Amino acid sequence: MPALLTVASVVMCPHGGKATFTPSQARVSAAGSPVLLQTDSAAIAGCAFTIPPSKPSPCTTIRWTVAAVRVKVNGAAVLHGSAVGLCNSPEQAPQGPPTVSATQPRVTGT
Repeated sequence: MPALLTVASVVMCPHGGKATFTPSQARVSAAGSPVLLQTDSAAIAGCAFTIPPSKPSPCTTIRWTVAAVRVKVNGAAVLHGSAVGLCNSPEQAPQGPPTVSATQPRVTGT
């Protein structure tokens, strides 16, 4: 079972930008940080992606398409290490999947 994502998890866009999450709930936590939901917003900073020849098109948000099936908080699916999403440009063009590189190790779910 994959570990649940929390505000402290490290998630990056395919071009090296780091995601910062704004949790919509604070009642359920794991390892001292709020658990993230599929509906939570994520802002990406530091993405240097450029469309050739020289148009900047940084990843700015993540839209999660697959989250936990059986674990929910307030009716919304939680995010886990195997969640699937797409990083999007300011024009909402998909630019690749996010990479989860660090999660809390104690709480898992599907």
